[in-house]
Amino acid sequence: NSSSVKEFILLGFSHNRGVQKIYFVVFLLFYTLTVAGNLLIVLTVTSSRHLNSPMYFFLCHLSFVDICYSSVTAPKMISGFLVENNTISFAGCIGQLFGFHFFGCTEIFILTAMAYDRYVAICRPLRYPALMSRRLCGRMVGGSWVGAFLHSTLQTLPTALLPFCGPNKVAHYFCDVHPLLHLACADTRVEGLVTVTNGGVISLGCFLILVMSYVVILVSLRGQKSAGWHKALSTCGSHITVVILFFGPCTFVSIRPSGDVSEDRSVAVFYTLIAPMLNPLIYTLRNREVKGAMRKLCSR
Repeated sequence: NSSSVKEFILLGFSHNRGVQKIYFVVFLLFYTLTVAGNLLIVLTVTSSRHLNSPMYFFLCHLSFVDICYSSVTAPKMISGFLVENNTISFAGCIGQLFGFHFFGCTEIFILTAMAYDRYVAICRPLRYPALMSRRLCGRMVGGSWVGAFLHSTLQTLPTALLPFCGPNKVAHYFCDVHPLLHLACADTRVEGLVTVTNGGVISLGCFLILVMSYVVILVSLRGQKSAGWHKALSTCGSHITVVILFFGPCTFVSIRPSGDVSEDRSVAVFYTLIAPMLNPLIYTLRNREVKGAMRKLCSR
């Protein structure tokens, strides 16, 4: 169709050039810290012989996913602060939409797998080596990637097949389903419903599984002495923090009907850049083993 849109303009946050320069510096710093911090965790876990438990296996994958996840949206957003019109081709937009949902959903599934790992470690300590075998951990991570691929295909395909013939200004700093549905030259109520159901079921479902796993852990610790409580909370504390930081904003955006997109923008910064940036800090500050392994790696 000759009248179809060939490229989109990402509106980003502000049209004020002075404010854009400040955003450029701030977000470039955030993105650099995100990549550097998560890369350091990947290198630390893969190079250390001591960090070979399932928890670190998952943490390594989580950090790798965080690098990919923030790299889908951040570089385009950051470079956009320096140009008049931040354009993206139709194919680039659909690719960004797919990557965003693919890595975001993988992160959700890996965080859920980590919660199961913590549950087994605390509630079934004697059977932990048998239950959390390398094979099962590999299958859980593999399943996370496959499940995320299916989810993002379901989110991307219906949007990519919609006709776009009119306005091409995306009211966001990256291509997501809701802002694109606003631009389609067709009735998108069905696609909107499918998007909310698909994203909502996954984020809410996994969030409920996580909450339940922590309720079970806390109930199982009822009769324990304070040392047991302290040990359990120190292994779970960092994971709970990451879950709240990532799932809170993510669930808010995915289960809300496509209404005001400007709210989504500020919330999205939180789970696309700030949560991935904080993950390495949260996991290393509370963990002596990781800190020790990092010192060895840096001294090498």
